[in-house]
Amino acid sequence: MTASIDLATLWAFIIAFAVFVYVVMDGFDLGLGILFPLFPAKSDRDVIMNSVAPVWDGNETWLVLGGGGLMAAFPLAYAVLMPALYTPVVAMLIGLVFRGVAFEFRWRTTQSQRNRWDVAFAGGSMLATLAQGIALGAILQGVHVEGRHYAGGWWDWLTPFSILTGLALLVGYALLGATWLVLKTEGELRDKAYRLSWSLLFAMLGAIGAVSIATPFLHIQYSERWFSWPNVILTAPVPIAVAGVAVLLLRSLATRQDSRPFFLTLALFALSYAGLGISMYPYIVPQSITIWRAAAPETSQIFMLFGIAVLVPLILGYTGWAYWVFRGKVRAGSGYH
Repeated sequence: MTASIDLATLWAFIIAFAVFVYVVMDGFDLGLGILFPLFPAKSDRDVIMNSVAPVWDGNETWLVLGGGGLMAAFPLAYAVLMPALYTPVVAMLIGLVFRGVAFEFRWRTTQSQRNRWDVAFAGGSMLATLAQGIALGAILQGVHVEGRHYAGGWWDWLTPFSILTGLALLVGYALLGATWLVLKTEGELRDKAYRLSWSLLFAMLGAIGAVSIATPFLHIQYSERWFSWPNVILTAPVPIAVAGVAVLLLRSLATRQDSRPFFLTLALFALSYAGLGISMYPYIVPQSITIWRAAAPETSQIFMLFGIAVLVPLILGYTGWAYWVFRGKVRAGSGYH
C-alpha cells in the first residue's frame, strides 16, 4: 500500500512537472502572439517570429506528455475531467492549430496574405491561452462527480471565476512574451518591450491578487489550507516570495538588465504554480477524487516509469541544446548573433 501511495504521488509530481514546463516554454510563445497586434511593423513581426522559430514547435511535447501521462497514470481523473472540459480543450486545440499553421504559412505568402496569417497567429494564441486559463479555473472550482462519472452540465466550466483565471493567464503569458523580447531583441523593439513589461507586470500582480482572493471562497478546504493554524506557517512564504520576486523584477526593469526580467517572470509563474499545488493537493479532481483513488494499477505505473526515465531526460537534453545553440540576440534581417 505504501509503494502504491508513493507511486501515485511520484506520478502526480511528474505530470505537474510536465505541465509546468509546458507553461513556461509555450507561455512566452503564446505571449508573443498575444502581443503581435501591438507590433504592426513587418520588420518587428519578423524579428519576433525569428526569436522563437528554432524552439516553438517542440514546446507542445510537454503538453502531450502531461495529457498522456494523466490518461495513463490517473485514468479515472482523465475520464472525469475530459467530459467536464471538452469545450475549452477543443478551443485550445483549435487555437494551437491556427497559430501553428500561421507560423509556417506567413513566410510563404504575399504581404496582404501574410497579414491574414498574422491575424490567425494572434487570434489562435489568444484563444489557446484563454481556453487554458478557463480550464484551470473550471478545475479549481470543482466539477460535479457522482460515483466515478462526471455528472455536471455542458456549460459548468463557464463561470465568473473561470473567466477571471482565463484573463489572468492571458496577462501572464503576455508578460512572459514581453520579457522574452527584452531578452532576445535590441533597439526600438526592445525599448517597447520594456514599456509593455512595466504595464503587464502590474496587471499580472493584480490578476494574481484577484485569483488569490477569490480562490478561498470556492471551497472551505481552500481557506483552511491557506489560513488555518498551523498551515499558515507553511503557506505564508509563498505570497512573501511573490512580493520579493516582484520587487526584484521591478528593479531589473528599471535598471534595464536584459537577462533578468524573463527569468524573474518565470519565478512568478513557479510561485503561482506552487500555490495552485498547495490548494489542490492531494486531490487531482478538487474536493472529489484524490490522486490515490484515481491512480492506475501499481504494475502499470511501474511499467510507465521506465519509459519516463528515458523520455524526460532525452527531451530535456535536446531542448536545452536547442536553446543553447540559439542563445543571444536576434536582429532584423540577420537572425541570431
